[in-house]
Amino acid sequence: MSTLSKRWIVATPAPSDILESYPNMGPILAQVLYNRGFTDAVSAEHFIDAKSDLGDPYQMLGINQAVHRVKLAIKRREPIVVYGDFDADGVTSTTLLMQTLTALGAVVKPYIPHRVDEGYGLNSEALLRLAREGVKLVITVDCGIRSVDEVEDGKAAGLDLIVTDHHTIGPEIPKALAVINPKQANCKYPEDMLAGVGVAFRLADGLIRAVKADRKEVKLELEDLLDLVAIGTVADLAPMNRTENRALVRRGLEVINRANRPGVRALLEVAGVKPGMVNAMNIGFALGPRINAAGRLESAMIAYHLLSAQDYSTALRLAEQLQGLNVKRQDLTREAQDEVRTWVEAQSGDAPLIFASGEFLPGIVGLVAGRLTEEFSRPTVIMERGETESRASCRSIPQFDITHALDQCADLLVRHGGHAQAAGFTVLNENIPALKAKLMKLAEDTLSGRDLRPMLEIDVEIHPKQLTEWLVHDLTRLEPTGYHSSAPVFMTSNLKVLESRTVGKEGHHLKLKLARPGQPPLDAIGFNLGHWIDEMPERIDVAYQLEMNEWNGNRTLQLNMQDIRPAGST
Repeated sequence: MSTLSKRWIVATPAPSDILESYPNMGPILAQVLYNRGFTDAVSAEHFIDAKSDLGDPYQMLGINQAVHRVKLAIKRREPIVVYGDFDADGVTSTTLLMQTLTALGAVVKPYIPHRVDEGYGLNSEALLRLAREGVKLVITVDCGIRSVDEVEDGKAAGLDLIVTDHHTIGPEIPKALAVINPKQANCKYPEDMLAGVGVAFRLADGLIRAVKADRKEVKLELEDLLDLVAIGTVADLAPMNRTENRALVRRGLEVINRANRPGVRALLEVAGVKPGMVNAMNIGFALGPRINAAGRLESAMIAYHLLSAQDYSTALRLAEQLQGLNVKRQDLTREAQDEVRTWVEAQSGDAPLIFASGEFLPGIVGLVAGRLTEEFSRPTVIMERGETESRASCRSIPQFDITHALDQCADLLVRHGGHAQAAGFTVLNENIPALKAKLMKLAEDTLSGRDLRPMLEIDVEIHPKQLTEWLVHDLTRLEPTGYHSSAPVFMTSNLKVLESRTVGKEGHHLKLKLARPGQPPLDAIGFNLGHWIDEMPERIDVAYQLEMNEWNGNRTLQLNMQDIRPAGST
């Protein structure tokens, strides 16, 4: 097994009469929208506008019951716990609901389990301990939909539980006081692909509406929560081709760019991102990873305290702590990835699935799995081996639904859950050989004979003369981009390489200067393309995302290269 070259797939050009019917946009933007399924002017304009009043939160199954119980707890001064998860979606969800309940006068505290000591999701021991401490109501955010036994344990201890989650529903829904998950079959809410923070936001919306309907003052506006919603939604890879996610993130970015929340302002500072210049990509590559670093290496409560901080000095101290953890996380991930890669390349044959276990830190196994899935285009399971049971993170490719595969192995697992391309599980060590064999067989049956080389989907081939600052401006109308609505990828053929050099740590990245007839040369950057430097052709075809690079007050066009190949090759 070795790294695979990409297949460049250039989209079929749309009929010119259709492109001309798209109002107030250039032909390249129109082609990009056509490629994404918006094949008429009305649907294209609706997507671009991303207007959504977000509708009625009470359409979401379970919110009525949840609001009634929370109002009762506030009235009785009953202790409430918001029980979250240790990733960016879980941390922002916890912060959001804590901020809401505090503003409504609740007696409330957060609980985020420790990744190593407790693992993902509801934990029976934690619930029993909370009950002994006098807690009466537990509200989960971004977890709990598969915690059937744990909910029963909590109820037996005298707790009322409200589960809010967005993950895939299992064969049985927990019998909590209320279950709020738009993926439930009988839920009438029109959007079922929200992030966990999106579901928590709708509960917060319902609570605020209910309290205002009682003619009580609420010292909180929904708008104040949208920065958290945007961060959690983008960081958790919620699909950006959905109108509600798109509207939430767009509105949330406006709040983030005002940087009124001390924790967000401090996070932007350590990430080197200027308020007013933040986009969805900055969330995905700068803010999200730093928030995640807390739960990966220490406690997610560090990130929670950052986002909840009331003053900038406290927030900056916590943000700098996250910055240090993120650098450490990057180093550890790189080392573990190199270790597993060496093992993978030593294996004979071409296994349909990568299954590796060892003494990895639990906080990085998901990252390592993701990197290897991207590198080898295979489903990947990376396991952190314990004394009697082990925990694993899984990442997959579009052709293989990893959570469905784990469902078929449920008899071998202690617990599992996730999405089609990202999941996790806990397994007794005695069951690992049987589990590995079954997963390998499922992958073989599903993937045998299929071309698994990663595809690079290209929106349109562009002539160098079409690369202008105006085009970059026109393409900003696609924002926010992200999962299932990525920034467009273009292709330009037969460009002459004027200069080439490697940049970054250990020369992993590639910097080029490319000739344009009758125009100034183009700058190009290719992350993780540094290996081309020793065999750089004189002329190349380039697949890239178009962007503006700002340096020392100057703005210049730049190609963010996704791949390159010798000119004319396929």
